[in-house]
Amino acid sequence: VQLQAYGGGLVQAGGSLRLSCAASGRRFGSYGVGWFRQTPGKDREFVAAISGSGSTTYYADSVKGRFTISRDNAKNTVHLQMNSLKPEDTAVYYCAARGSVTTTAQAMNTRRYDYWGQGTQVTVSS
Repeated sequence: VQLQAYGGGLVQAGGSLRLSCAASGRRFGSYGVGWFRQTPGKDREFVAAISGSGSTTYYADSVKGRFTISRDNAKNTVHLQMNSLKPEDTAVYYCAARGSVTTTAQAMNTRRYDYWGQGTQVTVSS
């Protein structure tokens, strides 16, 4: 599976952005997909994840109620709608794909993910 993240940009605090992760390869619906973010000097941080069918979603506490993850398996795409953005959301955002998981902790674990896309920069100005 090859992944490509796009949709980042510069936005003012309180604004919105929609990130997308386009996947190539077969059986995309069998892969869970997660979004992570990273700032310089810090570890990659879990943001949100979705199961292969789209029936289960996971969110970091810091983005609950503001971000929504969704997927369209017919188009091999996963989206991350980000609303009410804050300056602390500024980071490079990555999408990644993995096999199935059964717990939130597993979905949040970067080591569970086998495929990674390149990052897309999100900058939120105050």
